[in-house]
Amino acid sequence: MNEIKRGTAEMTAAMLISGTIGWFVLMSGQPVIGVVFWRCVFGALTLLIICGAMGLLRPGILNLRTFVIAVAGGVAIVLNWLLLFAAYSHASISIATTVYNTQPFMLLGLGALFLGEKITLSKLFWLGFAFAGMAVIVEGKPAEAGSGGSYAVGILLSLGAAFFYAIAALAAKWLKGTPPHLIALIQVSTGILMLAPLTDFSTSPRDAGGWSILATMGIVHTGLMYVLLYGAIQKLPTHLIGTLSFIYPIAAIVVDRFAFGHVLGIAQIIGAVIILAAAAGMNLGWTITLPRHKSGNLSKEAAE
Repeated sequence: MNEIKRGTAEMTAAMLISGTIGWFVLMSGQPVIGVVFWRCVFGALTLLIICGAMGLLRPGILNLRTFVIAVAGGVAIVLNWLLLFAAYSHASISIATTVYNTQPFMLLGLGALFLGEKITLSKLFWLGFAFAGMAVIVEGKPAEAGSGGSYAVGILLSLGAAFFYAIAALAAKWLKGTPPHLIALIQVSTGILMLAPLTDFSTSPRDAGGWSILATMGIVHTGLMYVLLYGAIQKLPTHLIGTLSFIYPIAAIVVDRFAFGHVLGIAQIIGAVIILAAAAGMNLGWTITLPRHKSGNLSKEAAE
């Protein structure tokens, strides 16, 4: 139980930190590839120091299989960042992040395919409910988005980001027992190698303010946040990971409202509520078995 409590605290902190990332991305003024590259650079430097201090750089900690899985997870994480950050300029931070929160359903499907986790009829219902909410959001395109299809592009980019996040989360579960600090270091280092040839260094910040934003994204939103996130993923069951994940969109909506004044339309609010309710229903509803609730067992049996 102590491990569950610790994992819950780590996941909550990681999601709250994640909720502010959109503000930093937009305020940086950098191209998406540049933002992700410098995030990886500052994150790698931070994690290298942490891993060195913890004695995690000595030989023998990783075998080839573990290293390959960590690198694959790193590719997924980098693609996740690229797609999500690109979505912000097409849809608002609030909408992009809310649609991105469909990732628990994608993780559910991957868990069924690769971990043998069971999908019940009730979970399929909540999956359909979530995508109904997404359809409402798509139809609730704000008038200022125009007819150029940019809003729809933002939705698709967010869905792609959610898929790659689910892959990275699955990889982290396969690495249970591997120090999360080392996993994160391998993954951001993978990002550096992936993006260095694609980064336009002529657009790098010209002042300390710009560099401080990028450094914060690397140190706090990457070094600290991913240590917390992967530590939590290794401690928590899949359903609880999904449950705590929607702290992130709620925090992002609050940040978007107060930092940029973005107010969701009625249809967008309805769609966002449906998606978050679906995530909660799948993970916390009467059909979910929780150790401390005897009534959950009856509900699960009924659902199955």
